[in-house]
Amino acid sequence: MGAGAKHKLVFVDRLLATLVHLRHGATHDVLACWFGVDRSTITRAIGEVRPLRSERGCTIAPGVRLRSLAEVVNYLGASGQTGIIDGTEIRVRRPAAGRKDREKFISGKNKQNAVKSMVVTDADGRLLFCSPAQPASCADITHAHQFGLVELLADGPVVEILADVGYQGLGAQAGGRVVTPSHRNKKGAPDWYEEMRERQRKAHSYRRIRVEHGIAHLKNWRALARHHGRREHMTDTIQAIAGLLSHPQTTSLSADERM
Repeated sequence: MGAGAKHKLVFVDRLLATLVHLRHGATHDVLACWFGVDRSTITRAIGEVRPLRSERGCTIAPGVRLRSLAEVVNYLGASGQTGIIDGTEIRVRRPAAGRKDREKFISGKNKQNAVKSMVVTDADGRLLFCSPAQPASCADITHAHQFGLVELLADGPVVEILADVGYQGLGAQAGGRVVTPSHRNKKGAPDWYEEMRERQRKAHSYRRIRVEHGIAHLKNWRALARHHGRREHMTDTIQAIAGLLSHPQTTSLSADERM
């Protein structure tokens, strides 16, 4: 502490530069001109503030934050709320030619270079958690396994988690606590069964759509619309923006409850 060059920007200015960079995608050169400093000063400021923001987690009540998937599962179980999970992809720059891991960032869904994060919201679409970024070639269900969702649900409180078809099979592994749409029926099924399955699918989609709203709020931030920086910073970027979004959502909810 105290070593190295002294800061040319006070903390408030460093925080403001980071927020503008995340929200509007302003480049470091533009921010340097705005604050009247060198580009390297802005790069250093953002590199210091962004991890601090990501470590704060998502706010669910004044002074109460969720920082891990285990805390989210415990919160949903204690409050009796339903959780919703989904994966979202963010386009990134293609790795340089000749790198052995160049192909693992290609999404099988969009055929683009991207990273993926698992987003968890409550039934109202409030952001509760965004997982660290992984290469987009990773399947949704594999992504959930990597972060221990099955173990947390199987050994933790009784929680209902809604998910899409990308997580089919997770329910059986987690003791039925993950609800996904039914499997597509084989040929020759009676019409009444197809109609029933379609009604169930629409009802499930109606309940699960809230997580799409939460993801849409994330993508409104320019840094997540398409990321032009280093892929190594994506985890801090996603989690920092999720934490920033969760605070006004909590404030709005508290205001509605007072009314």
